[in-house]
Amino acid sequence: MHTLLTLAAPLALMLPMVAETVGVPGEGDASEGALLRCDASAGQGFPPGPELLNPLLAMRQSSSARQIRIEQRVVVRITPQPLAARQNLLAEMPMRDSAPRFEERGKEKCVPLEDIAGVQTGSGNRLVLFLRDRRMLSVNLEKSCRARDFYSGFYVEKNKDGRLCVSRDKLQSRSGARCEVEVMRQLVAVQG
Repeated sequence: MHTLLTLAAPLALMLPMVAETVGVPGEGDASEGALLRCDASAGQGFPPGPELLNPLLAMRQSSSARQIRIEQRVVVRITPQPLAARQNLLAEMPMRDSAPRFEERGKEKCVPLEDIAGVQTGSGNRLVLFLRDRRMLSVNLEKSCRARDFYSGFYVEKNKDGRLCVSRDKLQSRSGARCEVEVMRQLVAVQG
């Protein structure tokens, strides 16, 4: 039964085009040109009926210009690193008996997106980015944003230069929050 419908559906869509090529009385009239009579199909066993609207003919006869705009966007998703991977990153750093202490040093302007290996939420409006070259960056978001909205990572639209930059790019959480990157600093382990 479904195969019969599958075969009949394309034929039903082509019926208005066949009726158009056979010829319709009053085709020169613009108001009646969009409407087709079933007279052309009456000789094929179809009962005569009311006028049918042909959307293809109506679209061809419309006087307004149609424009199509194609846009391409690339959105990159940065996810949190698994706990084991984060612990491996920290284990490779030289430590004393106590927990490592980090200081923020040197402002970063941009970082390549392909260098970001993972993200972790910090306190307030701060995120920690783990880079593939074993560096860590602290990212401060807008004051109205909360880091906990980004617990499952974030999305960022890739620019032509392929970098995440301060005061330009906005991070989007999976919950829909959009926050601009205000400050980016490198985290460095300190002794003492």
